[in-house]
This record gives sequence, C-alpha cells and structure tokens, in this order.
Amino acid sequence: MIRSDDFGKLVLRLAVGILILLHGIAKVNGGVGFIANMLASHGLPAALAYLVYIGEVVAPVLLIVGLFTRPAAWIVVINMLVAIWLVHMKDLAVIGKNGGWALELQGMFLFAALAIAFMGAGRFSLGGSSGKMN
Repeated sequence: MIRSDDFGKLVLRLAVGILILLHGIAKVNGGVGFIANMLASHGLPAALAYLVYIGEVVAPVLLIVGLFTRPAAWIVVINMLVAIWLVHMKDLAVIGKNGGWALELQGMFLFAALAIAFMGAGRFSLGGSSGKMN
C-alpha cells in the first residue's frame, strides 16, 4: 500500500524539481549574462553567475530523481534567497493588485524547497527513505 506521506513527498519533489528545472533550461539556452551583471552591480564577481546552473539544473534533477535530496533542496533554498536578494528585494513587502504577495512564486519555491530539505525524499526515490542525504 502507498503511504500518503511518501507519495506527497514525491509530488512535492517533482513539482519543485520540474518547475525550477524549467528556469534552469531557460538560462542554459539564454545564458546568465543578466545575473552576472546584477552580481557585478553588487560588487561580486560576475563568474558566480554560473552557480545558477547548480541551483537550477543540477539540484532540481537530483530532487526529481530523489538522490542527495536534502542537500539539493538546500541548494535550491540558497538559490532562491540569492534570487530574491538580487532581483526581487524591491517587492519583498509588496502586496499585488489581486491581494497576493508580489513574490508568491519565489516564496513558494523557497518554502517548498525548505520543506523538502527537512522532510527528505521519501520512499519513492533513487536514494530511498534511508540515509541522511535523503
């Protein structure tokens, strides 16, 4: 019998992994120039922009397959915090025209990844439910 918490973990991992991976694929296709420019404007090395490939390609793939799930989720959390800091700080306290938070998408990614980091992969994963990394 399928335990609902393991199935729920699978659904959450797939949703976060696939949706973040789509952002990563767009960056693979379009490059990370705008991220490099934003980093440089904050006095940071532009080369750090290439770390977005870890946060938006490698980590989401690990979430999807359920391997090194907890570290991958923490990488997504860090990636989202950096994205909010670089791009979205001006909207941090903004309520949109429809009553929702201006950073709903970023917040959902951030907090869903945080939940995965604490819960782990569950039984339906390559790493299984055992081990500290899953």
